Amino acid sequence: MVSRKIIVTNPDGFHLRTAKKLIDKTSGFTSNITIIFKDTRIDAKSIINIMLACIKCGSEIEIECDGADEQQALEAAVDVIENGLE
Repeated sequence: MVSRKIIVTNPDGFHLRTAKKLIDKTSGFTSNITIIFKDTRIDAKSIINIMLACIKCGSEIEIECDGADEQQALEAAVDVIENGLE
């Protein structure tokens, strides 16, 4: 298992379009990808769960990946979030 804490930089935080960007970037990985936000664990491959978490700009989140390709999954998730979910 690997993880990293990051700050959400997209001015709008996570909403439908930005959540889809994360899922598009990470859906090909076999590892479980979890967002930890305010002690809540969110399946990062579920658009509904991401949107329901109401993660805003400036929020600190932790991305946790567990599985065969966990390091690559973590790098992909962190990359898309650090680049503003664009």
